[in-house]
Amino acid sequence: MVNFLHRQKSKPTPSNIVTSVMADKRDNLQLNPAFRADGWVLLIFLTLLAFGWLSVCGASHSFGGIDFLSFDTRPGKQLVWICCSLGLGAVILMFDDHYFDMLADLFYWGMMLLLLVTPFIAHDIKGSRSWISLGPVSLQPAEFAKCATSLMVAKLIGQYGFTLNERRNFLRAAGVVLLPFALIVLQKETGSALVYLSFFLMFYREGMPGSILFCGVAAVAYFVIGIGQGDVALPGTLSSLGEVIVMALIWIFTIGMLRVYCPKQPEHAQRILLWGILLHVIAYAVSLWIYPFDISWAQLAGSVAMISYIGLQWLGQRMRTFLLISAFSLGSIGFLYASDYALNNVMKDYQRTRIRVLLGIEEDRDASYNVTQSKIAIGSGGLQGKGFMNGTQTKLDYVPEQDTDFIFCTVGEEEGFLGASAVLLLFLALIWRLIYLAERQTTRFGRVFGYCVLSILLFHVFINIGMVLGVAPVIGIPLPFFSYGGSSLWGFTLLLFIFLRIDAGRKRR
Repeated sequence: MVNFLHRQKSKPTPSNIVTSVMADKRDNLQLNPAFRADGWVLLIFLTLLAFGWLSVCGASHSFGGIDFLSFDTRPGKQLVWICCSLGLGAVILMFDDHYFDMLADLFYWGMMLLLLVTPFIAHDIKGSRSWISLGPVSLQPAEFAKCATSLMVAKLIGQYGFTLNERRNFLRAAGVVLLPFALIVLQKETGSALVYLSFFLMFYREGMPGSILFCGVAAVAYFVIGIGQGDVALPGTLSSLGEVIVMALIWIFTIGMLRVYCPKQPEHAQRILLWGILLHVIAYAVSLWIYPFDISWAQLAGSVAMISYIGLQWLGQRMRTFLLISAFSLGSIGFLYASDYALNNVMKDYQRTRIRVLLGIEEDRDASYNVTQSKIAIGSGGLQGKGFMNGTQTKLDYVPEQDTDFIFCTVGEEEGFLGASAVLLLFLALIWRLIYLAERQTTRFGRVFGYCVLSILLFHVFINIGMVLGVAPVIGIPLPFFSYGGSSLWGFTLLLFIFLRIDAGRKRR
């Protein structure tokens, strides 16, 4: 009797069957990584893709009309690439996240080899050898190298006991970043190469000394002031105003570093400050009232004396800080003269012209034409824009590269201030969400890779929109998920979805 009752209780009922099936489905959803990917990032990604494709349609539209779904047109090709990127993202989400760590070395060195051979097998396109043709499709390896470099850096920094405070470790990490930078420069793709400098933002997050970041900021200041004011003469002298200001900044920065890093020995900073003031006053007075000359030579001699003095302090006290400060001063002087030489003797004419136009040194119609027309297009859009495919600047092809590097001007003209602001808010939301995802990672590998993705995305958005508005140099980098082309879209898809897959598996680590 007891066995009979037990069998009756154990007999499955329709309600139990339904509950069991639903539980199995719930478990499968939890086990499938594709369903654990962050929904907010996916939503923003899909929205950007939709807006981007519509912008390509608007930028490719003419008064004669166009078939947006035809593969012979840019909108049709972009739609195919979007579909491929969605498939690529889905495939990545199905991978085990451990593979990204395991295969980082192979992926990185494979991409470095491809970057090395690209200039020899690629066709010359507008002076650049960076595109490999595969039948009807052309791909740019530099876009995929960003992902390989991010994985390699994340694996390196994620090692147990690895800290960027150690010089050896920092040089190893910097070498991983600077190698693709150098190989891409050899392809004459300066814009794509500069993207790799964004990795230093991640380095700073992971413990890179602030002094290194300061050196980078100082280098930018030297270049902008030295080149921007290089053709301006200092009154009463034969000196370049830019060179004089930069040499004075080197003195000021050196004194500041002595005060910050050697607080117990303020006399050194005080002596150098006094010497500097006397040197500059005497040199300028002699040039103004006795004999005009280039006072930058007096500044250079004084800088050599300053560096020698700091070096003697290092020899006497064996304080490594003095050696580093003297190295900073010497490197600053070298950078000043090297940047001037590079601008006038190394860079191509069009690169030199772009920089000089940006800094306001000269007005060149050919170099500033794109930016001028872009600002006209954005300004003509007003508050609400002219409407989809109603942009006259776009239809009449006034803006070159309006569906690639300058696609944001199409957004501004057709959608106006409101539409452009919406796009910026979408990118801001994506960046904010990526910061949140990066900080919640349970492994250093995941956090570092997340900040790599974030830094690359931020650099692209800031520089691309900045150059369209005329506040950043025209270096030719695409707007993520918007600009026409498969390489950029697939490269950013790789970065984004690999990070989403790493985030989806964080709880198992």
